[in-house]
Amino acid sequence: MVMTLDDTKRNAIAVKLADMKLLQQLCIDNEELFLRECSDGEITDSIRRMLDDDRKNQGILDTVVVQYGIQKDADSTVQQMVQSIRKLMEGSELSFFEKVFQHELLKHQQVMNGLTIHKAAQIVGADVMAAIGPLNTINFENRAHQEQLKGVLEILGVRELTGQDADQGIWSRVQDAIAAISGAVGSAVTQSSDKQDMNIQDVLRMDHNKVNILFTELIQSDDPRKIQEYFGQIYKDLCAHAAAEEEIVYPRVRPFYGEANTQELYDEQARWGPVFEQLRAISPSTPEFKDRIKKIWDEIGDHIRQEESTMFASIRNNMSSQESEELATQFKAAKGRIQEQMGETKTEANV
Repeated sequence: MVMTLDDTKRNAIAVKLADMKLLQQLCIDNEELFLRECSDGEITDSIRRMLDDDRKNQGILDTVVVQYGIQKDADSTVQQMVQSIRKLMEGSELSFFEKVFQHELLKHQQVMNGLTIHKAAQIVGADVMAAIGPLNTINFENRAHQEQLKGVLEILGVRELTGQDADQGIWSRVQDAIAAISGAVGSAVTQSSDKQDMNIQDVLRMDHNKVNILFTELIQSDDPRKIQEYFGQIYKDLCAHAAAEEEIVYPRVRPFYGEANTQELYDEQARWGPVFEQLRAISPSTPEFKDRIKKIWDEIGDHIRQEESTMFASIRNNMSSQESEELATQFKAAKGRIQEQMGETKTEANV
């Protein structure tokens, strides 16, 4: 049975996400360099705020990539471009104005990458939309950064040409533009749960939501090809999720959640593997396939409800916010590593 869902489209989105991660790190490095080179207090404050946003957004991108479930390298052309820009930024060939100008172009590229991924996700599937949802925050903030950088560039450009300060009216207009953007969409975006310091409950809930969407899409589909493709994505997502939980989460919660409760979660997940292996041998066009899918979905639903009620409550009562956030970071790292290993295994099997 096919083990991937719209492989070509999904892999293309995965590469674009990897491009965004690479460019995001370049933005961070640029802004750290600007802080060392800039002596203007107002511009420095603006760049420092951008840097804080971009460090947070790198964490959001890490979350999105793990939620998406496909690990890819950035496009080779983008990698070469990043190397070239990094050399220019670190060298003396460009003036400070020219370096900031290049940085504004990077921000524009990030905005377009984020919007392109969002539009592609609408075509590929609802589960992809759920996985890339946190990009809304990054898209909004990069758009706001563009407006700030326009003001910075006008000030720096006039100084470079005339040796005098520009009319500060441009800076006020830029701040007004940012305020307008914030008023229109900022509150809706930034008040969501799409933040860097997500706790373990947030991260697990996102996984649960995605797999529920996939099951719903599978059950509602009458196309045998799409059914087996959705099944393939469910299989991959659940394998990575369960392995990371068993490695990171369950051992951590066992002391306060209880031996019996924790072991029950282990045992439930252990039963899924053989069931999914049996399903792989059944034609997706048969009524038996969907009947058995509905049964395993019910079992997984019970498992999810237990985690989100009693286990989450136990975590809230026994772990500090910082500990829960650290556990989320460890879980995402383990899940990302497992996804990479699954990808390598698939590649080796195809050789």
